[in-house]
Amino acid sequence: MSALMQTYARLPVTFSHGAGVYLYDTDGRRYLDALSGIAVNGLGHAHPAVTKAIRDQADKLLHTSNLYRIEVQEQLAETLCAVAGMDNCFFGNSGAEANEAAIKLARLYGHQRGVDKPSIVVLEGAFHGRTLATLSATGNRKIQAGFEPLVAGFIRVPRNDIQALQQVAANNPGVVAILAEPIQGEGGVHPLSTEFLQAMQDICREREWLLMLDEVQTGNGRTGHYFAYQGLGITPDVVATAKGLGNGVPIGACLARGKAAQVFGAGHHGSTYGGNPLVCAAALAVVNTIAADHLCDNALAMGQLLRDTLLADPTVAPHIREIRGAGLMLGIALQRECGELVAAALDAGVLINVTAGDTIRLLPPLIINETETLELAAAVAALIRNFA
Repeated sequence: MSALMQTYARLPVTFSHGAGVYLYDTDGRRYLDALSGIAVNGLGHAHPAVTKAIRDQADKLLHTSNLYRIEVQEQLAETLCAVAGMDNCFFGNSGAEANEAAIKLARLYGHQRGVDKPSIVVLEGAFHGRTLATLSATGNRKIQAGFEPLVAGFIRVPRNDIQALQQVAANNPGVVAILAEPIQGEGGVHPLSTEFLQAMQDICREREWLLMLDEVQTGNGRTGHYFAYQGLGITPDVVATAKGLGNGVPIGACLARGKAAQVFGAGHHGSTYGGNPLVCAAALAVVNTIAADHLCDNALAMGQLLRDTLLADPTVAPHIREIRGAGLMLGIALQRECGELVAAALDAGVLINVTAGDTIRLLPPLIINETETLELAAAVAALIRNFA
């Protein structure tokens, strides 16, 4: 019996190494990685820039704590804020921690404005993490069950329901922020509509709420822009990100601008490991490589190629209800639940995920090229044909 707590239903495979978009198991078999460690390995496996950054930094210094200035952390903050159009940031170790920081920031913002019990609007179908606060903000009753009492202070509205959002605004004077994913990943790869995003921004501006976006999965080039909001015509006050920021090294960031950037002061938040020299060196290499290699453009092009190839196949297209998402964050919704395809794909040498029961989720590395994209499309098409 394993000494590990049984919190995962693990697949029967162990990987020994990777290269680019491929992983290799302990028997030497090759797999096309169309999941990227759940949107983490945007630069694929064993990317030379990330490997060099980690090696060089490990030779010098791993950790000092945030009691002292950290030069590479400051460099990463400046670079990331410049890319994001934000003013400052806080570094933690994960997406859940980045969202926790955003939630704490919003509550403190409310108290500083004289709101005794500040509330945050969140969406049905959302996923923000598994800490108690982020679990409470998450719109998935299944993963909340058994962990009550949940954290109070969240008001939930349906995705893309502008009228419901307006009703909350009119009837809840304690609201101080909205927290939402531009594309709900765990909830089935559902993008928020342009109209709903604009309504969110308008209400936040009118009522001086903070517009906070969870870009843990959508950020770092995944959707074809460095952050998804940069292609959606809105500008948030707070952005949480993680996953692809470190390409496998654990790092999360909560970025803020304007009035939101002035909320936290010394002692308001902290993290022992957050933003240490090693993870910041790796993340800085990631951010610079995404820009230098035009990987946002590649995500748009390869994502479109993947869509077009699948929908042009007359033996596959009739079995697809729709393909949702943006860039290389795609959800292929089938006519019925298809969880069994995860194991079937593994047998076929492809790593995929099924979310919301009936949706194949594809999150391949941003470095995937045309040949590899067509290989992935052929593999997914074969899975869908056999399943149908």
